[in-house]
Amino acid sequence: MRSRLAHWFIGLPRKKKAFILISADVLFAVLALWAAFSLRLGVLYAPKGDEWYLFAVAPVLAVPIFVKLGLYRAIIRYIEIRALWTIIQATTLYALVFAFVLYESGIYGVPRTVLPLNWLNMMVLVGSSRLFARWWLGGGDSRFSGGRSAAVCCKRNVVIYGAGSAGVQLASALGHGREFRPIAFIDDDSALHKSKVNGLRIYPLSSLSYLIERYQASDILLAVPSASRARRNEIIRLLEPYSVHVRSMPGLSDIAQGKITFDVVQEVDVADLLGRDSVVPDQSLLHANIAGKVVMVTGAGGSIGSELCRQIIQLQPKMLILFELSEFALYAIEKELNYLLTKTKGSKEIGVISVLGSVANGDRIEKVCNTFKVQTIYHAAAYKHVPMVEKNPGEAIWNNVFGTLRTAQAAINAKVETFVLISTDKAVRPTNTMGATKRFAELILQALSLDAENKYSTRFTMVRFGNVLGSSGSVVPLFREQIARGGPVTVTDERIIRYFMTIPEASQLVIQAGAMGQGGDVFVLDMGEPIRILDLAKRMIHLSGLEIKDNDHPAGEIEISFTGLRHGEKLYEELLIGDNVSETSHKRIMRAQEHVIAWSELEKLLATLEQATNDDDFERIRAVLADVVVGFVPQCEIEDVLWKENRRIVNG
Repeated sequence: MRSRLAHWFIGLPRKKKAFILISADVLFAVLALWAAFSLRLGVLYAPKGDEWYLFAVAPVLAVPIFVKLGLYRAIIRYIEIRALWTIIQATTLYALVFAFVLYESGIYGVPRTVLPLNWLNMMVLVGSSRLFARWWLGGGDSRFSGGRSAAVCCKRNVVIYGAGSAGVQLASALGHGREFRPIAFIDDDSALHKSKVNGLRIYPLSSLSYLIERYQASDILLAVPSASRARRNEIIRLLEPYSVHVRSMPGLSDIAQGKITFDVVQEVDVADLLGRDSVVPDQSLLHANIAGKVVMVTGAGGSIGSELCRQIIQLQPKMLILFELSEFALYAIEKELNYLLTKTKGSKEIGVISVLGSVANGDRIEKVCNTFKVQTIYHAAAYKHVPMVEKNPGEAIWNNVFGTLRTAQAAINAKVETFVLISTDKAVRPTNTMGATKRFAELILQALSLDAENKYSTRFTMVRFGNVLGSSGSVVPLFREQIARGGPVTVTDERIIRYFMTIPEASQLVIQAGAMGQGGDVFVLDMGEPIRILDLAKRMIHLSGLEIKDNDHPAGEIEISFTGLRHGEKLYEELLIGDNVSETSHKRIMRAQEHVIAWSELEKLLATLEQATNDDDFERIRAVLADVVVGFVPQCEIEDVLWKENRRIVNG
């Protein structure tokens, strides 16, 4: 019966619900005044004479005041305890207005104590009715059946790590949701153990096994948004042995900016697994090439390019030009940036210009630079997916090598002040075409910077770093997808290691490094300790609450399979070609001194490479790359087959 009535009330239109609440408060106003007289006089009171007017006036005063203070806008089944303060304010204001009306009415014989009793009765009746309705409509016990109750019964029991304000708000938000049921808190503070918050007990971490066994808890939610990455990594390592799915709540910055709410839980950020905190940026370096300037980002819709755009917008440029080949990627980043501009104080004057085009079209880039008076270029446009580039080497040459050349020449002709190339660790002693083309691009900028015959006003800088978490083609989203499908998780080789950095940190360091360059500089980002990809896969499986299936654990859920190195892939990546490296003013940015080819010589090699690419002569292309790029040693047997197959397809 209770369930049917609750569902009937929840399904009513908002106006009808408000009418029911107003009717109840009209009754409460009359009942509170009658009870005040009865309590004061000690008998069941019966109004007489002018006193009847008071019972008519009471609801007429109460309802408008309650409307004004928002008592009928709240969703009753989600109302919080703190809403009682609003009820206290509303009933207090009503009692004061009622007392004034009584004083001005000239009705005599009303005991003075009736007024405080009336206020107290009204507050109790209105407040208790809301709390009762919240309990009744929100499913105060598990006896609901069907509809909403089915969702309640199917909720997964979860433990919240962190009993601070974030954890308490998360528990409250999840209590109204349909997916999770908080059953306890875990906290490191021993002073909180055995106490309760909102009915949930706080336990030490040592009690997690007990909670999992008793309550069949399937997930543990990290509610420590202000903790450092090192601390979060430490907590995650402590939780790995337990058979629970570890998730986290969003960071405080995302919540504060309104991007995400407290009740959103997500997979553990793999950046937390690195356990490395970002270094506080040098604000002078961040603003040097951006604040008040016209900035262009090529490849603006890519992983790095789009993050550069997000950070550039925060640094108050005069104008930001998005240069992108992909129409959809350009549309997506333009829409996102326009939204960010509406949310960022003082950013409404920033112009965002979207330009479709290829970096290989130097004339178009030069026109854009001249038209908008571009002062800084971040060149992020490149083909970066190693196996895809191996299958399409000609297009990689046009985009990565000649695209960089044309863009650099356009920058020189348009007198752009600063040009920053986004490079890669795969440019160091490459075993693949992608890495070789990126090193060739670096050599072009170095040669232009050191050209003795031409002193250009454009300052060229290169920034080299390793893998970024979450980028297109990154192993992390691939592992998540494979785990969600039930496996297997594919790892190329059990020995393979990689350096990792978050996209925001890499982009921030790129901006700072670009401001340090004097011309022809190659900056290398400190990527921290390398990560073994097999260990990363194992940790992601464990944190998903699953067990690895292998010979020792045949009943496990997820298997790890080894597929062998992909074409052109190395077991490990390097950031330096030689040992000649020096520190800079930033602890995460180093300056490398490496072999440079004079522009007069490189210009001839570029002409040969262009002719070979036009002729689809892949053997000649590889020969030129080998001559130019120090340490380029392709995986010959595999490479020969691939390149010959490409030539056969192109030539028919």
